[in-house]
Amino acid sequence: MTHHKPAAKPHGPAFSSLPLAPGMLGNLELLGYHSMTPIQAASLPITLAWHDLIAQAKTGSGKTAAFSLPLLTKLNPRHFAVQAMVLCPTRELADQVAQEIRRLARYADNIKVVTLCGGTTIRPQRDTLAHGAHIVVGTPGRIMDHLEYGSLKLDALQTLVLDEADRMLDMGFYDSIAYVADHCPLDRQTLMFSATYPPGVTRLAQQFMRAPQEVKLEELHEEHKIRQRFYKVDNANRLQAVATLLLHFRPTSTLAFCNTKQRCRDLLDELDAQGIKALTLNGDMEQRERDQVLIQFSNRSCPVLVATDVAARGLDISQLEAVINVDVTPDPEVHIHRIGRTGRAEGNGWALNLCGPTELHRIEAIARMMRIEPEWQALAELETAHDAPLLPAMVTLQILGGRKEKIRPGDVLGALTGEAGFTREQVGKINVTDYHTYVAVTRDIADEAVRRLSLGKVKGKAVKVRAL
Repeated sequence: MTHHKPAAKPHGPAFSSLPLAPGMLGNLELLGYHSMTPIQAASLPITLAWHDLIAQAKTGSGKTAAFSLPLLTKLNPRHFAVQAMVLCPTRELADQVAQEIRRLARYADNIKVVTLCGGTTIRPQRDTLAHGAHIVVGTPGRIMDHLEYGSLKLDALQTLVLDEADRMLDMGFYDSIAYVADHCPLDRQTLMFSATYPPGVTRLAQQFMRAPQEVKLEELHEEHKIRQRFYKVDNANRLQAVATLLLHFRPTSTLAFCNTKQRCRDLLDELDAQGIKALTLNGDMEQRERDQVLIQFSNRSCPVLVATDVAARGLDISQLEAVINVDVTPDPEVHIHRIGRTGRAEGNGWALNLCGPTELHRIEAIARMMRIEPEWQALAELETAHDAPLLPAMVTLQILGGRKEKIRPGDVLGALTGEAGFTREQVGKINVTDYHTYVAVTRDIADEAVRRLSLGKVKGKAVKVRAL
């Protein structure tokens, strides 16, 4: 992959510096697109030269135009076939993207953009497709339905766009995206936009892209985004000190590192006694238990995950607010790796380190390697609101039935926002495994959600549901 690190200018270069048709340039001028945003300036020269692209971009950065201009440039309006397709995580985003593409396509006659999302009946969509379309924008599950049914033909496809790839993976769409990509011609351009880079994004890129060029507008892992503090403790008060840090900083998600399995177990007991919900990972767990723990931690229904370095190997958790080193690791490189899991993408992160009397030399080695002056703080200075428990925002519901029963995230979201009558905002991450489906809901509706799902149906079948 070739890395490009563009400079973010307040006024980017003009669109007229790009090889775009005069009609398109005139339309951009009319729409008020005068100069390029950083993501457009960095990516358009690459995509207009027909290279595959992975770009780090969030909503509001101008990414829709960044992927729409290349696909419109290639499009032949006289050829009534699907020539470009954009996959989006939600119906709202798909509607927004389709609207934007229609505005950008106004310079040419009669470019037809069709939105294909779940949540509405499929027949009208099939009828629309039967009349022909140039560009399809939709959610992976519904596009997969149309491919299975045969109402969507992709043999003329030239451009595939994955918009907000990280969010689609969060929602459990990996298999659907893989299915859709497999149905696209090999000789196509693939553009992927993602705000963060979890391992799934890299896996998608390796599987479906050809020598993609990469555009990152900022380094994801910036040292200054991790704020480190060091605290001296004696061994007798070490576990109590972890609770003190949690109740003072109140992070929504914390990974606590211990050097031994026994320390993990002791810490779990201590946090439990303080009313702080924590889960642990260890090497003896079966994969299913491990998955359950990680699902609860990443969907914000468990605020603290306790682990050893071995157990945490390969973890990639986005939006991790704090890392607490309960024990100092003897290896400074391991320390850097531990704390590097926080402060990614948009957020800042805390690295809070407890240091016993015999561990000072380890802190010195870490400080030398990181070229920092450790910032010491006294635990006694921290205010803790002991009467305000550290409660998770969400609760995880486990539904019996998963991929093997062909359950998809949209089915569960539909059951909760349809018959059960909850709002989309009350539903969090949905993870579908082979035999189970896990959905996070806000804590205030958990009991009611279990009741209504048990009484209702998912994909036309009654289901067994319990809160974890």
